[in-house]
Formats: sequence, C-alpha cells, structure tokens
Amino acid sequence: MPLDTDFLQKLTKEQANDAWRLVLSEVMTLMSQPIGQSNASSEVMKRDRNLGELDNCLSTVAWDLWYDFGRSVERTSERLKKWWQELYEAKAILILDGLSLRELPLLLKNAETHGFYVQKTEISASEIPGETNEFARALGYSGRSQLQNNGGKSDYFQNARTESVDLPWVDCASIVDSTKNWIFWHHWPDSKIHNTSGAGLGLPNIISDAEANFERDDFWSFASKLAKGRRLIVTSDHGYAFTGHFTDEEGKVGQLLKEKFSSGRNTAGTSEPNPYSPPVLLQMDGASEPCLMALGRRKWKSPGGYPVLTHGGLSLLEVLSPFVELSKPETA
Repeated sequence: MPLDTDFLQKLTKEQANDAWRLVLSEVMTLMSQPIGQSNASSEVMKRDRNLGELDNCLSTVAWDLWYDFGRSVERTSERLKKWWQELYEAKAILILDGLSLRELPLLLKNAETHGFYVQKTEISASEIPGETNEFARALGYSGRSQLQNNGGKSDYFQNARTESVDLPWVDCASIVDSTKNWIFWHHWPDSKIHNTSGAGLGLPNIISDAEANFERDDFWSFASKLAKGRRLIVTSDHGYAFTGHFTDEEGKVGQLLKEKFSSGRNTAGTSEPNPYSPPVLLQMDGASEPCLMALGRRKWKSPGGYPVLTHGGLSLLEVLSPFVELSKPETA
C-alpha cells in the first residue's frame, strides 16, 4: 500500500479519531476486495505485504496513535453488546477464534454463494491486549471455556444459549437447537494457526485452510442453522500477525524484546521509559491492569522459538476483526 505525502500528512496531523478513521478506511479498502479465480494464498500474501507499509508507519512516525486506539476504534465486545439490544426477534453470534481481515473476502464470497445476504461489513477492535480470555471477560464471561455446553451466563447477553467447541462443522450443526438466541464460539482458525505458526509456509497454509472451510457446504449448513429465524453476526476475538525479522534482531533491541516477552507479544506490568525512538514496545492500559505490548511486526529469537503467526501485540491485523452481519431468507 503506497503511502503518498498527502496520506502521511493527514495521518500525522489529524486528530486521533480522524487518523484512525483514515487507517480503517485504507485497511477495509485493501482487505475486503474480492479475490478472483487466482490463487487465494498468493493474493492474500500480496495484500499482507502491501499493508505492511501502513503497519510500519504506525510503528515509526505515527506510533503515538496507538495510545488512542482503544478510544478511537470501537471494540468488538462493545459493538456486540449494542447489537444484542437491537430489535431483532432472534439473534445469533458466531465467534471464529482468531479470524482476521485476511479471510474476510473468502467469507463474504461464499456467504453470497450459499444464499446469505450480507447486511453489514465493518471493522472492530480486539481488547487490549488482544487475547482470547480478555475478550471473553469483556463479554461478561470468566473465560472462553465458560461458554461450553451453556455453562455460564452474562448480564450483557441474557437469554442466550452458549457453546464453545473445536468440532467439525457437521457436529456443530447438530448442537444448534431451536433456542431463540445463540452465542457460538468456535476455536477455528486459531487452533489451526497455533498448529502451523512456526512453519515457513504458515500463512499460505492458513489461507488455503480458510478457503477450503468457507467453500464447504458443512460450514454453511452450520451457519444456516444459526441463521434460521435469526440475524447472525460473524466476528472474532482478535486477528493475528505475520511477523518477520528486523534490523538489530541479534542486538540490543532483540534482546530487550526477548527479555520482556519471551515468545509472546505482551506481558502484564509497567516499564521504564522506552530506550529507543521510535519505541519497540508500548505500555498500554489493559482491561484489568497495565500491560506491555510489542509494537509492529517484529520477530525475535527466543528459547522456545518465536512463532511466525501470533497475536497479542500491536499491529493492524492482530487487533482488528471483521464484523459481518448476515441473514438468510426462509426457504420452503
């Protein structure tokens, strides 16, 4: 994504809310474009590389915008709470764990192919930090596991039946009953991401897997059961970063990041003033306590091996999620 002078001036001179609106518009324009008949993995890799220039800008000349991220971009959890209060007779939420904006065009294309109407396509924000259980707590649950087998209730989503599984789509469809309102949290694609995070072909494999899943009738039969008589939201708790090597990975910067984060992307606590300008980590206000978060797409060496696909830090595709509203007309 070439960043011209006019764009950079707006990004660095505008108020934070306006700057983030500009960023989201650029991200949506790039990532939501339909993917043609060519290889999906190659196209998504190209888009990921193009977005890297904007990510690099947000970790260098415009890094201070991250301090306003939580105030400028509505969190997925807050948007879901508001949506739940809308006057739909029945509703369902499908959380696909770790689904990123990379997979959005594959979802949209196949939704329409399988008879769904796309009512709304937006971008929303993960929690800070972008971790699974942070998102669950923001929804009013103690953790993702509490949703399993209708095991917990939330004041924000009253009268919702809940489930959290990592089962084949056919089995998921068999779980959905006639209960009026549903929240269904599936562990894919995050489970696949963690299984392939260290491989050199990790991202192409994830995109190929997403393409295959979103083309399967099994997935859409499951989605159809959730959407039967209900308005359906498909979203995620967080996305993921495709990280890479950087200058001074072997030096003091890499050592600092390894000491702070090991093989992760965030840690609870506060920090002394960052010794580098622009910074390589930021202290952010987390949901429950301050936290330190890695800035940008940097990858460093660590004892357990730093994964190529990961989440929990500050880069665009790990903190932004698709927020898609679907409906499906009743058929005889």
